[in-house]
Amino acid sequence: MTAARNAFARTLSLPDLDATRDLAARVAALARPGDAIALSGPLGVGKTEFARAFIRALARRHGAPPPAEVPSPTFTLVQTYDLGAVSVWHFDLYRLERPEDAVELGMDEALAEGVSLIEWPERLGAGLPRDRLDIAFSYAGKGRPEAREAALAAHGDWGARLS
Repeated sequence: MTAARNAFARTLSLPDLDATRDLAARVAALARPGDAIALSGPLGVGKTEFARAFIRALARRHGAPPPAEVPSPTFTLVQTYDLGAVSVWHFDLYRLERPEDAVELGMDEALAEGVSLIEWPERLGAGLPRDRLDIAFSYAGKGRPEAREAALAAHGDWGARLS
């Protein structure tokens, strides 16, 4: 994705897990119902950890108690969290066989009512929401196994919010 096609595109260095959690909190501060946040990257790169921190930060923002647990939805495919004024739908589409199977998971309802965190968004193909924030995580290397990079690309009104 290039800056020419998106209102906002930037790569951030995440030297440790705390930096990933900080990014999640900053994105949660901007999130609102109807948002889709697409989290991509290889296994173990931090997508679910970002989602955990995002959900907890959004709960604090809305004065809701943070969930005691935020498990990876790898096997359930979706976990939902009622945070009072907003709900979060956390999708893990790694095991999704066909893009149209996302309808059975409540994807349409989630996109209409809540904030959707979508791991493995490429599994949706053309069904990926046009208005979304893409966050592509990668290993940064450089002698630090915990270091990551996050490439952010905004589509729709996310560009104005991030600028």
